[in-house]
Amino acid sequence: MTTEHLPEADPVSTRGRPRDTTRDRALMEATLAVLQTHGYSGLTTAAVAKEAGVSTATLYRRWRSKEHLVVGAARTWTEDLGPDHDTGSLRGDLATLLHDKARALQGPSGRLLRAVLGEAAHNQALADVLFADFVLPLQERVSALLQRAAQRGEIAPVEEPDVVGEMIIGPMVSHTYLIPHTPGPGPGPGPQMADKLLPYLLRALGAHV
Repeated sequence: MTTEHLPEADPVSTRGRPRDTTRDRALMEATLAVLQTHGYSGLTTAAVAKEAGVSTATLYRRWRSKEHLVVGAARTWTEDLGPDHDTGSLRGDLATLLHDKARALQGPSGRLLRAVLGEAAHNQALADVLFADFVLPLQERVSALLQRAAQRGEIAPVEEPDVVGEMIIGPMVSHTYLIPHTPGPGPGPGPQMADKLLPYLLRALGAHV
């Protein structure tokens, strides 16, 4: 996370002393910590301020409500899938994307996603941020790799690449968040699911497995 991309809920006055971006960062990290511990319903601005070691007045100068604070945190931890890599094959491109998705789900963006998914079902502002910053980047990358595969002649052109994106998001999220896992050595549930899902996606797209 970089301070250059820290969000603001509302325009902030430029009068007075310059804004301390280290406090912005501390508040965003505290928001994620409180969300992980207490969930959206249990999050309070007072708890976030205490976790960050700042006053509630400092918090409210930056974010005017609990909702603005959580939306700000979601924007801060936009899912980082990494750059789209052209490996030269559909299998390679999909495998890379699946493992990038597994890594992202284990990071800060994944932890925030786990904490706020339920709230997004009836909070349009938060749902819009999650779609724009978590779903859309994956859909765009899927569309690009499918187009390359069709141009190489590996598969027929895909009319609805967004559906393929959902075929990735659904299993990866459910396997990471909903399926019980026993801690132990190895790559972890996300990468394991990435490897298991790959041949099914290739078959669904009509590619040679």
